[in-house]
Amino acid sequence: MQPTPSESLEESPVRAAERSPRRPRGVRGPESRLALVRRARRMNRRLAEAFPHVYCELDFTTPLELAVATILSAQCTDVRVNQVTPALFARYPDARSYAEADRAELEEYIRSTGFYRNKTNSLIGLGQALLERFDGEVPRRMKDLVTLPGIGRKTANVVLGNAFDVPGITVDTHFGRLVNRWKWTDETDPVKIEHLIGELIERKEWTLLSHRVIFHGRRVCHARKPACGVCVLAKDCPSYGIGPTDPQIAAGLVKGPETEHLLELAGR
Repeated sequence: MQPTPSESLEESPVRAAERSPRRPRGVRGPESRLALVRRARRMNRRLAEAFPHVYCELDFTTPLELAVATILSAQCTDVRVNQVTPALFARYPDARSYAEADRAELEEYIRSTGFYRNKTNSLIGLGQALLERFDGEVPRRMKDLVTLPGIGRKTANVVLGNAFDVPGITVDTHFGRLVNRWKWTDETDPVKIEHLIGELIERKEWTLLSHRVIFHGRRVCHARKPACGVCVLAKDCPSYGIGPTDPQIAAGLVKGPETEHLLELAGR
């Protein structure tokens, strides 16, 4: 049902609160650069306590498998991708198999991930480019990765950080949403966000930070109704209060296998 003209002009409570957030406790007046760095690193340490065992939620065993899975994850859930990839990886084990793939057959393997025609183009092009320029192997450098079909900086950072242990910040929807909500940056461009957050957090922490933020966004700090009342970042979050602050109500919003641990940290 389409909204009425008056409804379309209304701003959601969440967006209104995020536009005019409260200052974190202990911050008086505009936050200095040093204070922001300290707050961001404090929040990262707290996230490390909340999520001590973070990982890439896409299943893979090789850099190529991770690159393929990440391409498929565009506009698709990791759960769905992980349902598709076992058969896909068995049928297409290397760059040559993608380069020489029958388009119709490959499309059927990945159809359920959405945008399957474009993704098929990317996977075939990826296989061909790897054969032609990198001896069939996924390169280990950002400048090389971003020249490959279907791979932008986000996918490149996923591959670098999780397949090659090269620190990288992955700016997906959750990451961009949360760092804006936390007022680490007001930027919305993923590349600018990546560089600005990289200036706040130690390089060795970049990959783990990405996972922690994504985990937190999926489990606690939801887009429409964050679980503010049981959030371990409450003291440092300038947007505290855009979701329920009552601990009992907020506890019911927490998702995932870490729920018990998160509620324990929050004093529940």
